[in-house]
Amino acid sequence: VHPGESVSSYACEGLIRELLSDSDLARKLRAKYIFKIVPMLNPDGVVLGNYRSNLSGRDLNRVWNQPCKFLHPTIYFTKKALSRYTPLALFADLHGHSRKLNWFIYGCLPPRNPRMRANIPPFIPPPSMRTRDA
Repeated sequence: VHPGESVSSYACEGLIRELLSDSDLARKLRAKYIFKIVPMLNPDGVVLGNYRSNLSGRDLNRVWNQPCKFLHPTIYFTKKALSRYTPLALFADLHGHSRKLNWFIYGCLPPRNPRMRANIPPFIPPPSMRTRDA
């Protein structure tokens, strides 16, 4: 969503390359899940040279709850398309960060429901491996 966070483009490319590879993990993931990858949700922001906002001057990450069809069309139609695929096992919005190193994931943990947690793909670290910034 934020064009200036170019590291997320490299992360997305790496994800796509891995999913298309012949590795055991890639084969298992492709057998179990359908992947829908939208590599850029803010093309007008890129064209305008905006760091965080789209053509209407909005930070698209702040409108996920109630996107407007006309002011935030990429978010609106992405949500509409994703609503056809249920249950949704994982939604990832890739970002870059100026101080965090290696890889990280921000997100919502599913409810403490074993069936829900079983759908989390295997490359997400278990809670025991997660760290917090000091």
